[in-house]
Amino acid sequence: MKPKLLQLFSGVIVMAVLLSGCVRGQSESSSEAPALFGSETTQAADDSSISDMGFDTEKESSTISNESSSLVSQQNDNSTTEENTVEKMILQIGNDTFTSTLENNDAVDALVDMMREASVVIQMSDYSGFEKVGSLGTSLPTSNKQTTTQSGDIVLYNGTQIVIFYGSNSWSYTRLGKIDDLSGWEDALGSGDVTVTFSLE
Repeated sequence: MKPKLLQLFSGVIVMAVLLSGCVRGQSESSSEAPALFGSETTQAADDSSISDMGFDTEKESSTISNESSSLVSQQNDNSTTEENTVEKMILQIGNDTFTSTLENNDAVDALVDMMREASVVIQMSDYSGFEKVGSLGTSLPTSNKQTTTQSGDIVLYNGTQIVIFYGSNSWSYTRLGKIDDLSGWEDALGSGDVTVTFSLE
């Protein structure tokens, strides 16, 4: 009987040890699982934060880029406005003053540069009863086109001569400008030679 009891007692002890080991293993696994889960959650949160930060940075960069583009566009608009500003030229004939609107071409640009340095004074002779013509003393760029002129037209002929009209003629000219108000124009030019001073307004 004693050996059987001893055997039974030993079996109970072994079972108890095995059960204790299983419970401990489960406990350790259970305690580790939340840590791992928590770590993954934290990493996901960090990734989400990084993603959010990246999105905000990209949005701010886009805003800055749009503001820069708007500024450049505004500067270009201002530059275009300045370039498109119509410049006026003054013609002084004796005691009479006339204002003309200038064309937009290379010849006018060169003439304006001359007038910015000093007024351009030209002795002009009458020709054929419809124009006054005089030498500029230098050559300007030409963009000649067959033109039928009218009273008040100012043109460049042959690259070196300024012609102002009080009548009409058809020829190949480079247009320079046109008198804005023809009141008293023909009377000021008269029938003989005149001295005309060209200047900027």
